[in-house]
Amino acid sequence: MAALLKNITLLDIIDILLVAFVVYRVMLLIKGTRAVSLLKGIAVVFAVSVLSEFLGFRTVNWLIQQLVTLFLVALPIVFYPELRKVLERLGRGVLKEERFGLFDRGQSQKAIGEIIRAVEKFSETATGALIVLKRDTGLLEYIETGTLIDSMVSAAALETIFFPNTPLHDGAVIIEGDRIVAAGCLLPLSENPEISKELGTRHRAAVGLSEVSDAIVIVVSEETGAISLAEDGKLNRYVTPKQLQERFLAQSSKASERFWPFGREGKQRES
Repeated sequence: MAALLKNITLLDIIDILLVAFVVYRVMLLIKGTRAVSLLKGIAVVFAVSVLSEFLGFRTVNWLIQQLVTLFLVALPIVFYPELRKVLERLGRGVLKEERFGLFDRGQSQKAIGEIIRAVEKFSETATGALIVLKRDTGLLEYIETGTLIDSMVSAAALETIFFPNTPLHDGAVIIEGDRIVAAGCLLPLSENPEISKELGTRHRAAVGLSEVSDAIVIVVSEETGAISLAEDGKLNRYVTPKQLQERFLAQSSKASERFWPFGREGKQRES
């Protein structure tokens, strides 16, 4: 043991720490996703492989090797959303040194004010709404599912779009800079099992898009009028218009900085 410790260099220690850090970060990224079940399955296969090799079970060993080959081909297809999420986060958090606020993406104070005004009205009247604020990640595949609008952001336009029983009120509005790009858009639903079963389609769609992009999504419940904010796969409920404004106006050049106003958990189902 003493001889082994003498052979360990500072470079070896750094190497081990880097691997441990990468494993830890990967575990954080996949927490609450389907990939957790996958890791458990891989652990079982690995344990069986070691045991069968130890006991000399050649046929079992051969079958496991074939399964591993099949997994390598099938995994990228089955777990495409999770892989995309990890790669996008790596690109946003590691390859970029800075992350800016919405103003640096062309979001003017006037546009922010119009959005906040509309959301406040939706909250007061319990009008369901789903508003996406685009940032770096392209959203063309979701824009194409809706109706192109291409108009300036205004509270009146948003109120018209989300007026109950109108053709576009059920989908999401996607905003880029100072313009409403499209309305009635379909968003991917989150499959995160940690999301409360009390929440309906709008909230799951908001979280779903925030899982696969860096967009910020505002949700207003049509049952309670409660405002929620989805970002980076997290949903913060019971956000006030003032907190929304502070979030949008806050400027930061640090990639790790996030603003999350604290809210209480609701007891009623929201859609």
